[in-house]
Amino acid sequence: MTKPFQHWTVLPHGKLVQIDENILTVVGEIHMPLMDLPRRMTVVRLADAGLVVFSAIALDDDEMSALEAYGRPAYLIVPSDKHRLDAKTWKDRYPEIQVVAPEGARAKVEEAVAVDTVAPRLNDPNVQFVTVPGTRGREAALVVRTPKGTTLVLNDVVGNIRDAAGFGGWLLHLAGFAGKEAQVPAVVKMAVIDDTKALRTQLLVWSEIDTLIRILVSHGAPIEDKPREVLRELAESLT
Repeated sequence: MTKPFQHWTVLPHGKLVQIDENILTVVGEIHMPLMDLPRRMTVVRLADAGLVVFSAIALDDDEMSALEAYGRPAYLIVPSDKHRLDAKTWKDRYPEIQVVAPEGARAKVEEAVAVDTVAPRLNDPNVQFVTVPGTRGREAALVVRTPKGTTLVLNDVVGNIRDAAGFGGWLLHLAGFAGKEAQVPAVVKMAVIDDTKALRTQLLVWSEIDTLIRILVSHGAPIEDKPREVLRELAESLT
């Protein structure tokens, strides 16, 4: 795993895109020895204009200015110990930001940056932080409700890379992050999931959200075509 950055380091990334009321997202890329891995940051604006930054990515000056104009960075969610690359530099840039991590990932995350809480009080009934059941407490998620519908923000527990090619793409397919459909990655099943029944139950609970309109994942495209059905299929894959 790439070591956490000690200084603000901008890797290739796109532009922040508003995909719903109070939700921004941006896709970046990490160059690794055998592949280029796409990664996503999601930003949710709370009722008090504070921002929840999920799986932080260091952006260039123009995009950071746009983010700061959108709201005040208030919570930095490190959704797993594999997503701490930019955590320290975000905390350095915004000293008042609260660093959040799921309990099972806390020790590893704290090798990069101190964690303030594993149970944040976001003070917005429309935004819920969840430690995903069945993942050894190592994966976090967000449930975000807006007038248009509900967005589920997941981390590594679901992969949905559709355009992987070459040898790197083959590796991503092998790991389970890439394929013709969304899936629970094989490497996550092996290294993170300790209770498939608990995770399956949680996926089914989320599938019952009748206002669900999309699922955002850290690695791959948004799932906007029948997201409830996709969750049921993912749950079935765990039986």
